[in-house]
Amino acid sequence: MLNRYNSKNMSRRDNLHSPLRRTLEKDGWIITDDPLVLILEKTLLKADLGAEKVFTAEKGDHKIAVEIKDFDSTSVISELEKTMGQLQLYQWALEEQEPERSLFLAINQEAYIKYIQNPIFHLAFQRNKIMLLVFDPNLEVVLQWIES
Repeated sequence: MLNRYNSKNMSRRDNLHSPLRRTLEKDGWIITDDPLVLILEKTLLKADLGAEKVFTAEKGDHKIAVEIKDFDSTSVISELEKTMGQLQLYQWALEEQEPERSLFLAINQEAYIKYIQNPIFHLAFQRNKIMLLVFDPNLEVVLQWIES
């Protein structure tokens, strides 16, 4: 049962991973890491993507790390709890290894509409200063950058 659940999630992740990568590339981002490997206290962590984009000379380089989630799980609250812990570990690792990189949680438009307006999601993202990248995986376009 557990293996079937994991393979279902991996398959879904793969379905969102490639469209997000293409979305970022179309938006002018250079994918630097796929996955972005981080080490925290001798523990290997892997964020889904690392990317960078030069905006203008005045702003310099902007680098991001991206974790992709669709919250397509039997227990959305458990998935939220897991995601919050995962993002916290990534943030700590980034602070040590690549402090210039901003961490974003990428979610598709469907998940954004369905869950982000839910008060518990809103509270968790606001209190943990989670920055969101909302995208349309079918059109492969960024719809919103929501920074804390």
